[in-house]
Amino acid sequence: MTGKVSRYRKEWFTDAGGARRDILAGIVVALALIPEAIGFSIIAGVDPRVGLYASVAIAMVIAFTGGRPGMISAATAAVAVLVVPLVREHGVEYLFAATILMGLFQIVAGLLRLDLLMQFVSRSVITGFVNALAILIFMAQIPQLTNVGWQTYAMVAGGLAIIYTLPRITRAVPSPLVAILVLSAVSIGLGLQVHTVGDMGKLPQGLPSLAWPDVPLTLDTLRIILPYSLTMAAVGLLESLLTAQIVDDMTDTDSNKRRECAGQGSGNLVAALFGGMGGCAMIGQSVINVTSGGRTRLSTFTAGAFLLFLLAALGPYVGKIPMPSLVAVMIMVSIGTFSWNSIPNMRSHPWTSSVVMVATVIVVVATHDLAKGVLVGVLLSGIFFAGKVRRMFAVDRLASPDGNHATYRVTGQIFFASVDRFTRAFMIEDSARQVTIDVHAAHFWDISGVGALDKVIARLRRDGRQVDVIGYNEASADIVDRFALHDKTGVELGVIPH
Repeated sequence: MTGKVSRYRKEWFTDAGGARRDILAGIVVALALIPEAIGFSIIAGVDPRVGLYASVAIAMVIAFTGGRPGMISAATAAVAVLVVPLVREHGVEYLFAATILMGLFQIVAGLLRLDLLMQFVSRSVITGFVNALAILIFMAQIPQLTNVGWQTYAMVAGGLAIIYTLPRITRAVPSPLVAILVLSAVSIGLGLQVHTVGDMGKLPQGLPSLAWPDVPLTLDTLRIILPYSLTMAAVGLLESLLTAQIVDDMTDTDSNKRRECAGQGSGNLVAALFGGMGGCAMIGQSVINVTSGGRTRLSTFTAGAFLLFLLAALGPYVGKIPMPSLVAVMIMVSIGTFSWNSIPNMRSHPWTSSVVMVATVIVVVATHDLAKGVLVGVLLSGIFFAGKVRRMFAVDRLASPDGNHATYRVTGQIFFASVDRFTRAFMIEDSARQVTIDVHAAHFWDISGVGALDKVIARLRRDGRQVDVIGYNEASADIVDRFALHDKTGVELGVIPH
């Protein structure tokens, strides 16, 4: 127990300097969350406060319950696009109900260890996911750079100059925070005609209140919200677990993915009770946090708490923050997120890995749907892996001098993708009356492989040949004993009796 308390305390506080960096990083994230949350609310067709209150609640709750210190979770576009039909057809109260059920599903997913499914996501898919998000983050800034005056371009350039130059002088204060403050002072002081945060939508005033969704507790309600809740939970967990892995790599630390699943669920559940929409981890804001010095749960909590403070006490002032300052920060995030090494690595990495990475990027960017891109990448990875294992399979025939006995030595993996080659290896004309199938160097993985062995043995015996199978390993013997139609393994002797 003492060890767990000590570890949890370390996840919150490192030292005085670390705490200061975490707080400042959280402030930068809070400022960057405002236009994002408003934009996601607009996508979902709800009032801006729904996205803003969700970001507050999710960030503050996940700081305590999440499994990845320093990662930022809030309202996201990935979830917002899923609920558009629900809000349009049934109203925002059904959105709150669906978000509560989404949270419950995610908590159950954590209990069932569904986080282990991430083991099937290859590095190529993660790289494609990262690159696609970087492209989407940059594309999201284009509307703020279209049909605008020279002042906007000058401010964005000035913001990028501050962001990349200041760290060479001092790292005492995160350069993105300095860029936002300096550009805000310049914009307000000179009265520049640029877009502001207030132009994105009306900021809420006051604190959110706790309330149960105003929907009937009936099976009809469950029937309406269930499909949305399942999809939201799946997409939210997928993006959160992938982002957690990315932050793990950036910080060279590990995280508790099972706890992250349940933590995401608790954050969404609380957000819905306070009038917020669903959300998940945000790679852009997480990158801002990490690059600004945020490493612990304190930075995540500060992001939510400071965002709440801004909305409750400084709303009119926050509305005056110039959008070019936030655009500069997000361009920095886009540049920092993209895996630039992945481009030259395409020449040295296996072509299958490059295809998976590029396919993931193309699908995500084309559909703006992270789940579809990752699904395509995982499927391609599985197909290429099965093909690779299939090519590693071989059957060699050795005949006795008199030709009456033939030994077939099987090497490799026998499963659904290799059974055709396995059966064809025994289709040759063979005059031997006694056949031994040696599987010392082979492994039977599934019922397709067992079925292929059945087929070969039945055909050979039908032709009047004596057939022995030797060399089963324990796992292969077990699956053959359970599913084979021919004689059982006799694994203790290493021979199939005939």
